[in-house]
Amino acid sequence: MPEIYHVLNRGVDKRKIFMDDKDHHRFIHDLFEFNDQQRVRDSGYHFNIRAVGVREYLVKNKEPRKLLVKIHAFCLMPNHYHLLLSPMIKNGVALFMQKLNGGYVQYFNQRHERTGTLFERKYKSVLVDNQAHFIHLPYYIHLNPLDMVAPEWRERKINNLSKARIYLEGYKWSSHLDYLGKDNFPSVTQRDFLLEVFGGKENYKKALNDWMGGLSINKIVGLLLE
Repeated sequence: MPEIYHVLNRGVDKRKIFMDDKDHHRFIHDLFEFNDQQRVRDSGYHFNIRAVGVREYLVKNKEPRKLLVKIHAFCLMPNHYHLLLSPMIKNGVALFMQKLNGGYVQYFNQRHERTGTLFERKYKSVLVDNQAHFIHLPYYIHLNPLDMVAPEWRERKINNLSKARIYLEGYKWSSHLDYLGKDNFPSVTQRDFLLEVFGGKENYKKALNDWMGGLSINKIVGLLLE
């Protein structure tokens, strides 16, 4: 198993860090743009981060990116985010997070006419060194949006599984849809490793549904950072 980190950051005083769709899109743009060992070539938001836009961007810039990290999974919530990362170079996670947080804060403060810190700290991170623990984390990360419609899931129960599944399949601010095979932001994540672990997209969907039915949060409580 590669070196994998569960990374989280939250707004200072638990404030919102994503005010609208434009903020969400900007952060997802930054996940792609700042994941490069070279300096940022375009800090503006001038291309569509979805598959076609990224291909056009890479053709235009020609020079391929040299990744700092592999982004296995992500989820954006109103006042925090979750990432599952593997470093590609020494200190890759730290270098990526410095660029990501710094770039987004600069954008957010300028757009919303504010100053000062946005996040409560630089970020929280925990090394996931147990495969038995690791296998549950992508499900946990992708289920975070249920806080908004089925908060009881954190008590290891879901009152309406069908409603929860429908909500998750309509929530686009995570890598969940890409793992289902529905192109959402496919160029942001590197999914080969997890898909191999899951046994493909269909098995991922089945395993997630099974996990929602059993909710094994207690098995990863030490890795949750919250």
